[in-house]
Amino acid sequence: MRSRLYQKERRSRIASYVKDRINAKRDFLSAITVDSPRAVGDALKKIVGDHFENILGDWCTDYSNDFARRAMADIAFTDKDGFYHITDIKTHRIDTSFNMPQLTSVERLARLYEDDKNVFSVLMVKYEIDGLKVRARDVIFAPIEYLDWRCLTIGALGWGQIQIRNSNDILLRDSYSRKKWMIEFCDAVLSFYPKEIGKIRNRIERFEKVKEVWESKEDV
Repeated sequence: MRSRLYQKERRSRIASYVKDRINAKRDFLSAITVDSPRAVGDALKKIVGDHFENILGDWCTDYSNDFARRAMADIAFTDKDGFYHITDIKTHRIDTSFNMPQLTSVERLARLYEDDKNVFSVLMVKYEIDGLKVRARDVIFAPIEYLDWRCLTIGALGWGQIQIRNSNDILLRDSYSRKKWMIEFCDAVLSFYPKEIGKIRNRIERFEKVKEVWESKEDV
């Protein structure tokens, strides 16, 4: 069973509403903040967070958008079918050539998905700047298991972090099987860890040599 919230038509409608809400906002940036991706991202996250409950309408209960910066979620809510959704809001300025945002820890996602009623979703706002105006050009709203692994990778932080390879190139597989995606996820993690072991061996060898150099020195 999967959440009906992510049926293609409904997802597209939600994404369209988010885009319209952002573009209806009057200028909310200054000459100082307009060139700061962090400032623009924070402003867009607040706009989305403040309006998303109304956008979801009767699909949403127990809504919250009060999370610390390092939390897994920017938004969390329960839908009317009893699914619990954790949503990570990402922003991307489309005239930049490269953007590789982190989504979540592999361990956090594995734990969250132990319960079939939990959903980790991504809401990506792609925007451009026109003067002091932010114009949303595209919004993607989908559970992580709809993201094709060809556009994902794993970065070396903690247990490993799932990342989008390039925000300009997001590939979706609508209604993709969570089971199949999680097996692909495990394959990606199990391929990633041996490479990290090799890196750690090289680091150990490096500092064994550093230690040897210092052991041979006179104490001055």
